[in-house]
Amino acid sequence: MQVQPAPNLPKLPFPLQDGEQVIQLCRRHWWFLWPRTIILVLFALVPLAAVIWVLSALDILTDLVIFFWAGAVLWLIYWAVRLFFNWYRYHNDIWVVTNQRIVDSTKPFPFKLLVSTADLVNVQDMTIEKSGIIPSLLNFGDVICETAGASAQRFRIGGVPDPAAVQLLVDKERDRERMRYT
Repeated sequence: MQVQPAPNLPKLPFPLQDGEQVIQLCRRHWWFLWPRTIILVLFALVPLAAVIWVLSALDILTDLVIFFWAGAVLWLIYWAVRLFFNWYRYHNDIWVVTNQRIVDSTKPFPFKLLVSTADLVNVQDMTIEKSGIIPSLLNFGDVICETAGASAQRFRIGGVPDPAAVQLLVDKERDRERMRYT
């Protein structure tokens, strides 16, 4: 998740309530985008290079050039679509901390949107979870917020950079919001 300041906000996929202000928009750490992107590019290019090498070694590439390039273009289009959806999911999986609530918005495909919210006054417990060498070295992890009430929920803000700072921000805003109601 990347943290963006409030003035540079993209268009949010949900409406804000009256008087609500965005304090922080979070995306997953870059680790969730780039390694997978590199792997997808390798899956696209390595087999293509291997086929070129084999056909050149057999000295039949010039005979099959039209068939080869037709297949290669289809192959590359398929992997380009996979790369696009990898990027799309990363950029449309956001968590927003406002002065009133936490919003978890996920849009895995252009025609599917999932939005969950929790009022800050209902947030009871928060936990930070970092597991493994990579999350520890790159300082990313999950912030788990548990809410009170009849419909108790768990919000997992997963893969956020500097999870302690996000937890501190939610704590601060939760306390400010609770003071407003007392």
